[in-house]
Amino acid sequence: MISVVILTLNEEADLAACLDSIEWCDDIHVVDSRSTDGTTRIAKERGAQVYSNQFDSFGQQRNWALANCAFKHAWVLFLDADECSTPEFHKAIVCAVAAAPEATAGFYCCWKLMLHGRWLKRCDSFPKWQFRLLKRGRASFTDFGHGQMESEVKGDLGYLHEPYLHMAFSKGWSHWLDRHNRYSSLEARERLKSAIHWRQLFSPHGSIRNKAFKPLVSRLPFWPLMAFVIRYFLKLGFLEGRPGLIFCVNMAYYEFLIRIKIEELRRASVREI
Repeated sequence: MISVVILTLNEEADLAACLDSIEWCDDIHVVDSRSTDGTTRIAKERGAQVYSNQFDSFGQQRNWALANCAFKHAWVLFLDADECSTPEFHKAIVCAVAAAPEATAGFYCCWKLMLHGRWLKRCDSFPKWQFRLLKRGRASFTDFGHGQMESEVKGDLGYLHEPYLHMAFSKGWSHWLDRHNRYSSLEARERLKSAIHWRQLFSPHGSIRNKAFKPLVSRLPFWPLMAFVIRYFLKLGFLEGRPGLIFCVNMAYYEFLIRIKIEELRRASVREI
């Protein structure tokens, strides 16, 4: 009923757990970005179809998968290697697809962000929506900041409220910081060029509000400090113990990187005039 695509680049530490969590799927496609470790070996050993394509961006890579993978099923679920399905998530997507009206093009999904075995529900402002489940031919992706968002949607989009697991820190904090240093450059460019759409800030759809929120907060004085206060105190992140504190501090640092890179881009733009 549902095909699964997993994007990979040197994911031997996480891929096995991801694949084990989707044993229910009979059509798994791993789109690899020329890994140099055991990623493709692990994928093949577990029966996944493996493809190789140079990674340019998340949106581009997901669209490449839609265009090139030989899917068995009409519905496609996208996961990353550090994400895992749960029995409840599997049941929810099967029920959603079975009950979906013909006009439905896809679904937003949400994750449980896990750190040291703890769900950071408050610190991570659950639920955060990602467009991950779609009907082939009814939607595609476009790049947005360091990630992607839905594009060319032909129909309605729903929300799947049962989350999957996101093991974002499985490779350690050094890896997370290196990755978010790169992400902050992309986010800075996106937020600097994005206008504030005031009407979208009051949309009933969380996915739309979150996108509209980013260019606004990037213009607020002391936003990185405010981001920490909001996550840790106002949203009760302190109730999630030491993992919550560590996460809130590092997310504030991530916002700080975005802020200083926006300033760099502005200065560079002035020099070019």
